[in-house]
Formats: sequence, structure tokens, C-alpha cells
Amino acid sequence: MANVSLKGVCKIYAKGAAPAVSGVNLEIRDKEFMVLVGPSGCGKSTTLRMIAGLEEISSGEIRIGDRLVNDVPPKDRDIAMVFQNYALYPHMTVYENMAFALRLRHVDRREIDRRVREAADVLGIADFLDRKPKALSGGQRQRVAVGRCIVRKPAVFLFDEPLSNLDAKMRVQMRAEISMLHRRLDTTMIYVTHDQVEAMTMGDRICVMKDGVVQQVDTPLAIYDNPANLFVAGFIGTPPTNFFRGRLLSRNGSLLFANERFEIPLRDDWKAPAAPHVGGEIVLGVRPEDIGSPRAETAAGAPTLTATAVVVEPMGAETYLHLSADDGAHTFLARVSPRLPVKVGQSATLALDLSNAHLFDAATERAVV
Repeated sequence: MANVSLKGVCKIYAKGAAPAVSGVNLEIRDKEFMVLVGPSGCGKSTTLRMIAGLEEISSGEIRIGDRLVNDVPPKDRDIAMVFQNYALYPHMTVYENMAFALRLRHVDRREIDRRVREAADVLGIADFLDRKPKALSGGQRQRVAVGRCIVRKPAVFLFDEPLSNLDAKMRVQMRAEISMLHRRLDTTMIYVTHDQVEAMTMGDRICVMKDGVVQQVDTPLAIYDNPANLFVAGFIGTPPTNFFRGRLLSRNGSLLFANERFEIPLRDDWKAPAAPHVGGEIVLGVRPEDIGSPRAETAAGAPTLTATAVVVEPMGAETYLHLSADDGAHTFLARVSPRLPVKVGQSATLALDLSNAHLFDAATERAVV
């Protein structure tokens, strides 16, 4: 079994300092592709390095399979790690880089050759085995780094932001290749990234972190549709969720969101869960694709917003409208059809589809509905 279990894991670098990682509880299933995602400094790489044994934990337990590995050195944890900077030996050929760890373990030469060539075929680098790293592109070097891990046949693969040094086109290609590699190898992979697009497209499940604390763990679609709090709703999704701050009102049996700029009638099925928050400050979260989209326009009884376009960004298949309902101090984003005839300075009335919207408590930032 190659499941990985973290129970109450903390990391404090200096006495009296704030924890870099605080009380992480996480169960990574056998053969699962788990992505740790969050902004810089959220503790995701520190968590990965503690799993690898490159950082000592301050408290808690880490298990790989059924074995407690708190005090087990990295070389004995049956893991392999791909680093952000590739970490290849510049004086060695691709073949020698991939074979190096096996030679240290005194694996038979024929077995080393078989594993290296098999991994090279899987990764499409069989023609580069005699080259040195300086003669390879960034994508090819990353494949070599992955190949060096594959030949060891570890129980768990660890990836620490492996695509951050690649250009945009190569990142798209490599994330697809790593996903296919996971299916082919059928083993446990833990992947760290700050890029939520990578997280959404690659992970079986996602662990969203902020300030060393796990915010939510679930499948990509479940997190997108049901964010646990304001941070998750704003971090997951491109473009990010629009947040409107105001008060929750009840008038003539209807639930309303209101601020100094507009009032929006809310869904009837929100009345019960939102009842304790009536009269209080609330945050309404609406994704850009739910403002002015064809689905929003045809939604039964859809509320509307009238605003002025301050920036228009044609993207080809869609257009991003940066809109303001006041003097431009507060803007929100709509993702609309490129055929919508709106120019900078023009006013537009756009429908809101609230079927995927959310309410958050302004004080706790936790999801209400």
C-alpha cells in the first residue's frame, strides 16, 4: 500500500515564530493524484518536504503505507522527488543521470539498462540518452528528472512545482504528460503547485492551503462548485470569483442582498440556511461566467445589474468585461460572448445566474450557502 497519512503535522522553524504548517490532517489514498495548491508561503512545499524527509516535523505523525516515517531518513522512505530546478548532474549524460540512483543501490547492470531505456521510451527521450543536460530544452530536462524517479519504482512520487520554469505552451503539454504518466504507472503522486489551473486539470483531489492551514480537500469540481470559504472561492477558478459586500435583508417574504449601489433578489431556497444572517453583513460570490452569459440571460427570474464597462478584453472565444456600478472604485468581471456589443464607457444591463452563486459570512468568511 502507498497511501500517505498526515495527522496533526506542524512545522515551526523558530521558537515563538508562527507555524509554517499548522495541524495538517490529510489522507492521500493509494494510487491517488493529490495536488497541494495555494499561494506562495502557504506551506505546501514545506508539507511536501516533510513527507520526503527533507524537513523535520515539529509535531504530528507521517505514515507512508502502514509505516511511521517521522524519523526515517529520505533514502529509506521509498519515495522519489522531482524538483523545480530539475537537479540534474551537468557532467553526466541523460542515461547516467537516470541510472545514478540505481548504481548507488548496486542494481544489476542489465536491470539498470532495461529500466532506463523503458523509462526513456515512456517519456519520449530515448534519442537523447547520450546528451548532457546543457544540450536539452527545459521540457526535455524535466522529462529526464521524471525519468530518474521512474526507474527507482518508488511507492510515492513527489513533485515540487516541476513546471514553473517552463513557458506557457510547454506547461500545458507537460501537465498532460504527467497526468497520462500517472495513469500508466498507477502509483501515488503528490504534486505541489501555486497554479490553480494545474491543480484543477491534474488532481484526483485538491488540498487548498493558506497560511500553513488546510482550507479544503475535495475533488476539483466539488471545490469549484462548493467552496468552503471566501479564500477558496477566490483562489479556485479563472477568472476569479466576484465578491459583492453588503447586507442580507428580508422584505415581503423575499431574501435580498443590498449595498449602497444595488439590490439583488436572492434564491428562495437560501431562506432557511441564510436566516441566521438576516440583517448582518454578508458577501455574495458570483463567478464571471454567471454574469451576462447566455445561461444567465435565460435563467428564470434572473436578477440584473446595470454597470459601465471600464475595460474590455477580447479573448477570441469570449470577452472579459471589467464593469463598475459606481465611479470605478469598485469593479467586477463578466465573461461574456464576444458578440456582445459593449465598448469602454458604455452602460450594459447584465443578468445574473445565481444557481452557482454563494453567500459567505463577512466576519468568519465561511460559506453560508
